[in-house]
Amino acid sequence: MLAGMSSRTAVVIGAGPAGLTAAVELLRWTDIRPVVLEQGAQMGGLSQTVNHRGNRMDIGGHRFFTKSDRVLKWWLEQLPLRGAPGLSCGLETGSMGPDDGPDPDRTDRVMLVRSRKSRIYWRRRLFDYPLSLSIDTMRKMGLGRLSLAASSYMRSALFPIRPETNLEAFLINRFGRELYRTFFRDYTEKVWGVPCSEIPAEWGAQRIKGLSISRAILHALSAWRRNEADLEQKDTETSLIERFLYPKFGPGQMWECAAEEVRRRGGQILTDHEVVGLRLEGDRIVEVRATRKPGGELVGLPCDLVFSSMAVRDLFGAFGDAAPACCRDTAAGLAYRDFLTVGLFMDDLRLRDQSGAGIQDNWIYIQDPDVLVGRLQIFNNWSPYLVADPSKTWLGLEYFCNEGDGLWTRRDDELIALGAGELDKIGVIDRRRVLDGCVVRMKKAYPAYFGTYARFAELRRYLDRLENLYCLGRNGQHRYNNQDHSMLTAMIAVDNLVSGREDKSNIWDVNIEEQYHEAGGSQAATRAP
Repeated sequence: MLAGMSSRTAVVIGAGPAGLTAAVELLRWTDIRPVVLEQGAQMGGLSQTVNHRGNRMDIGGHRFFTKSDRVLKWWLEQLPLRGAPGLSCGLETGSMGPDDGPDPDRTDRVMLVRSRKSRIYWRRRLFDYPLSLSIDTMRKMGLGRLSLAASSYMRSALFPIRPETNLEAFLINRFGRELYRTFFRDYTEKVWGVPCSEIPAEWGAQRIKGLSISRAILHALSAWRRNEADLEQKDTETSLIERFLYPKFGPGQMWECAAEEVRRRGGQILTDHEVVGLRLEGDRIVEVRATRKPGGELVGLPCDLVFSSMAVRDLFGAFGDAAPACCRDTAAGLAYRDFLTVGLFMDDLRLRDQSGAGIQDNWIYIQDPDVLVGRLQIFNNWSPYLVADPSKTWLGLEYFCNEGDGLWTRRDDELIALGAGELDKIGVIDRRRVLDGCVVRMKKAYPAYFGTYARFAELRRYLDRLENLYCLGRNGQHRYNNQDHSMLTAMIAVDNLVSGREDKSNIWDVNIEEQYHEAGGSQAATRAP
């Protein structure tokens, strides 16, 4: 704790990765007392784990992988790495050797090491993801389609689309038009609900900036010299990682542990509190107003600082008339993509690997355009401890939609029947073997790069003007951040507070500058305060 700092209160909006990281960091490095407001009942936000009759559901799928030493160390402080011979994470862990970590069969507070496997399901066949030029891939595509894909790729390599203004051009330039149409277009348009030609190239530049056919080939050719025991994989593109960390009971376990630390150190977490108002005096927020469920009682919390991970559109709604009309209009036009997960608990899958064994995929991208489901998770393969009965199979079917549309408003039983029917139709399951199901809806899962996003800079200028406000995380910055990026925004915000830095540009730079994404962060992002 720093000497000479007067006791102050920070209201932290949202108990997801960004909000809880901010609260923990404040308690570790300052005497500022955080009060976390969470509109729901669970910790973790978009990274929460939902428990349905003893079966745990990872909403969206969260691989714990980062190129930031600071984030990795933070994770392993909350959940120690399981004991396993020969593992290395590149960090000093005291006197603990590679075999001395906790045993997940004996303790719950443990981080597992999992193998990554994701594939594309197209025309009732499984293809490697990222795409590889393996014999299996060539056989499944067929000579004619393979020749067309090769010539299409060479054409794009020699004559790329310029200027590269949209996601369609971005993907064609890296994979060729034929592979784009076959393996990228339909899934991506399911996710966003608009044609790839209407999505700015900025989305691809952020999410898959280093991935291309040539990079995937180089990755495959370098397999002989990679150290399989090394968990850092800092020289590996995010889409190509082969191993990742994973909490025994899913991502929500990490954030339940973080919440425990917040409470143990004297912070406060108020669940079922939805922020509805922010009172300003000049360029400072002096009070946060929230309604408390279930009765809707209005609660006012005076504050010295605000760390916000709430959606920018809602944040400006909470400002009301205090924010300029032009900013309110721009914020109101920001678009989001919502999604829902249909959980199916069943005996087994019809889909098998070529050997006849059960598939080991974490998730499968459903490229077929004749079904609505976009992605399939097999929760058993994330962690066997997510499933109450390991002899059964626990699936998550992801559907991308907009809040209030026909898919979102269907009854749960209708959605369960839809999911079972679609997987049966494409040969993944026998719907008669479904034993149970549930539905989880998540609002604002994906901040979109269309709508009024092109004018986002004017919103940022106004937000940066408010001297005691820090915008963090995926929805707090309206950026498609992973959870480690969201954590880094919180860490750097607290660093700035400790060092007295007023410029907030380094917070916004996370997951924008190449150094953050590729090398683990700037000096501010990798050191401890």
